Amino acid sequence: MPNLTLEDIARQAGVSRSTVSRVLNDHPNVREEVRQRVLEVIRQTGFHPNAAARTLASQRSLMLGLVLPRSVSSFFSDPYFPRLTQGIAQACNHFNYSLALFLVGSSEDEAKIYPRISRRGMLDGVLLQSGQIGDQLMDRLLASNIPLVVIGRPFHADGVSFVDVDNVNAAYNAVSHLIRLGYQRIATIAGTGNSTVSIDRKEGYARALFERGRKLDPALIAEGDYTEAGGYYAMQALLPARPDAVFAASDAMAVGGMRAIREAGLRVPEDIAVVGFDDLPMAASATPPLTTVRQPIAPLGFKAVEVLLDLIENGVQPPRRIIMDTELVIRDSCGALKRRVVQG
Repeated sequence: MPNLTLEDIARQAGVSRSTVSRVLNDHPNVREEVRQRVLEVIRQTGFHPNAAARTLASQRSLMLGLVLPRSVSSFFSDPYFPRLTQGIAQACNHFNYSLALFLVGSSEDEAKIYPRISRRGMLDGVLLQSGQIGDQLMDRLLASNIPLVVIGRPFHADGVSFVDVDNVNAAYNAVSHLIRLGYQRIATIAGTGNSTVSIDRKEGYARALFERGRKLDPALIAEGDYTEAGGYYAMQALLPARPDAVFAASDAMAVGGMRAIREAGLRVPEDIAVVGFDDLPMAASATPPLTTVRQPIAPLGFKAVEVLLDLIENGVQPPRRIIMDTELVIRDSCGALKRRVVQG
């Protein structure tokens, strides 16, 4: 039946137009018997509400924005971001929202994109991947009063809702595992020091060493940029210090590090054990398969959408802080199957 209106459905169901609107928007203040009667009329007539009319009625766009501090090229080359976006898109589909993607790779990009993000009525809320320390975009979005959820702990977390994993504890557990396996010269390929994720994972590395009476050796610390190439060059810088194990702050850097180890004529794990972070598909398919910290990347995205919708429906105060679990996945690259676990 073409061109049906809310009034037509209301008349056939014997209810008011506002009741039909509440049913369509899943409003709780509708008696179940009335709800079922309206839904039956909708089913029988094949009625589909006009999306534009629903937006005007609710004063919402039913659209969320995802802002990633990445260039277009790095978005598609880094497997973390497509997986995160997959979880976000699944949640948007589940909750009947559309998703707009904004890639902010430079201050020029931010200057062009920010007015579109903050324009009243365009987006109901924004998801922001935590970026480098000193970035102003989060503060600008907070000042615009649009509901905001940050993915990853922001450097200044006061008044901000965010979803993350416990990166300090996850890195601590990974390095502690290497210590229990008896490794003595444990290096790290850390991320660049201007992001909270890099700071937290490096802190976990240091804490594991300190608790066992070991000192930090600057020669065993190198920085990468979370890419395979970054891990390759960082591992080359570490090799003269003769590490017998390395904790890399991402799987991509771990895989690059293993390539540098092989090219130096050394073996993983017999000469140098390797542990990564993320548990991306490349971890299981690496040679040898990579021991790594599994973080729930797609579920992080899904949960971030749930938190954002909570802010939209119920207000942004108090801030929501969600910390999700990680798991150390033991594979061949750490040598656990070939070494005796050392107690303590």
